Amino acid sequence: MIRLEGVSKWYGAQLAVRDLTIEFHTGQLTMLVGPSGCGKTTTLKMINRLIEPSSGRILHDDQDVTHTDPVTLRLRMGYVIQNVGLFPHLTIADNVATVPRLLSWDKRRIARRVSELLELVGLDPRAFANRYPHQLSGGQRQRVGVARALGADPPVLLMDEPFGAIDRIARERLQNEFLRIQREVRKTVVFVTHDIDEAIKLGDRIWPNPRRTSSSISSGLTVGSNGCRSRLSTSTCWSALPSSTPTSRWPKRAVGWTGSGGG
Repeated sequence: MIRLEGVSKWYGAQLAVRDLTIEFHTGQLTMLVGPSGCGKTTTLKMINRLIEPSSGRILHDDQDVTHTDPVTLRLRMGYVIQNVGLFPHLTIADNVATVPRLLSWDKRRIARRVSELLELVGLDPRAFANRYPHQLSGGQRQRVGVARALGADPPVLLMDEPFGAIDRIARERLQNEFLRIQREVRKTVVFVTHDIDEAIKLGDRIWPNPRRTSSSISSGLTVGSNGCRSRLSTSTCWSALPSSTPTSRWPKRAVGWTGSGGG
C-alpha cells in the first residue's frame, strides 16, 4: 500500500498540493481525475520523488520513501508518461530492457523478459523487437511504454495520462488492453487523467481532485451497484465530475480521501 499523510507542495508562494492524505491500495487501480492545474501530476511525481514534497510523509509498505535513495525507489516503480519517452536510438527490445539492464540482469533473463512483455502488450516479439520507435504507430509506442514500465516486474505502476495523446479509437483499444494486462499482473496503479469517462472505465477507485482546493473530506464516498451513497463532509469535489455522469457507470469501489488536494 502507498499512503500520503498530510503532504503539501509549494513552489515559492504558489501552492500545488495542500495537506493531502490518501491511500493507494495494493493491487488496485486508483484514478486521479481532475482539470489541469489541480495537482494530479505533482502528486504522482511526489510518490517516486521526481518532485520532493514540501511537508508530510509518503509511505510505501510502511516505509517512508523520503528516507529512501531516490534512484533505488524509482527502479522499484514503473513510470508511463503521455508522450511515451522511448529512446529513439534504441530498438524496441532495448527500450523494454532498460531497467533490467540497470539492475544487472543476465542476458538470457533479459531476453526472456522482453519477449514475455511484448507478448503481454500484444506485440509479436519476432516482428517488433528489432524495430525502432519511429517505425511504430502512436498506439504501438504506447504499448512499448507500458512494457518498459513493467520491465523489472515492479509492484507499483505510475501512469501520467498515458493514453491522452492518442486518437479516440486507439485510446479505447489501449484502455481495453490495459484492463486485460492489469487483470493478469495486479499491480498497484496510480493513474492520472482529466477524462472522467476513462476514470470510470478503468478505475477500481477514483479520487476526484477539483480545480478549487476543497474542504476536508473525512470519510470519502461509497459507490455501489445500486448507485451513489455519499458520506461527504462537503460536496465541493463533485465540481470535478460532470453532473450528467450516471452513477450506475461508477466502479463499485471509489474514492477514499482525508485531507485536501488542489492547487
